[in-house]
Amino acid sequence: MSEHLYTYGVVDDDEFELAIEGVDDGTPIRTVSYRSLTAIVSDIDTLEPERSDENVRRHDDVLREVIESADGRTVVPMQFGMVFKSGRTLKSVLRSGRRAFRKALLDVDGMVELGVKIVVDEGATVDDDTVADIAERLAAAAERDVENDLFSDRLCMNRSYLVAYDDQEAFSEAVQAVRDDYEDLTVQYSGPWAPYNFVDIQIGAAQ
Repeated sequence: MSEHLYTYGVVDDDEFELAIEGVDDGTPIRTVSYRSLTAIVSDIDTLEPERSDENVRRHDDVLREVIESADGRTVVPMQFGMVFKSGRTLKSVLRSGRRAFRKALLDVDGMVELGVKIVVDEGATVDDDTVADIAERLAAAAERDVENDLFSDRLCMNRSYLVAYDDQEAFSEAVQAVRDDYEDLTVQYSGPWAPYNFVDIQIGAAQ
C-alpha cells in the first residue's frame, strides 16, 4: 500500500469510509484526522496524478458523496492534484492551517455550490437588462454568488452560487422560472458541488 495520500477536502471532526473509487482508482475513501479537522483521502502511488477527465470527475464525485452521504455534510474542498507524501505530512498541514480551515468550514457551513451558465441561442440577442434581471433573481435565492469567466461569445452569464443544502429545491425552482421566462436562452445548471469558489485556502503539498 502506498504511503502517499491523495486529499479531496477537509470536514469537521468525523471518521468514515466511502465505497467509491477515487482518483487513480484509489479506494476506499477514508479519513485522516488532526484534532477537530478531518481530511478525506485515498492512497495513491504518484505525487503527480494525471489531470484526465476521468480523474477530475472522480475528484468531484468523491466530494459530492462526502456531502450527500451525511445529508449536507460541510466540506472545504482541495483543488485537484493535492497529494501528500505521508499521513505525517498531511497532519502537519492541518496543524499549520488549522485556523484557516476552521474559518472556511464556518463560512460554508451547510452550503453547497451550484453553477449556472446562460447561453444565447443561435440568432438571438440579449441585452444587459435581461442579464441583470436573471442575475438578481438567482442571487436572491442564494446566500452568495461569484462571477466566473465568459469563455465564449455566446455565453452571457457564468456564475457560481452558494446555497444551503436544504434550499437546493427552491434555487432549482428559480432556475426553472428563468428558463420559462427566457425561451431564447439556454440555461445550463450544474451541481451540487463542493464550494470551490467560496473558500480561499492556499497551501502546497509538501513533497
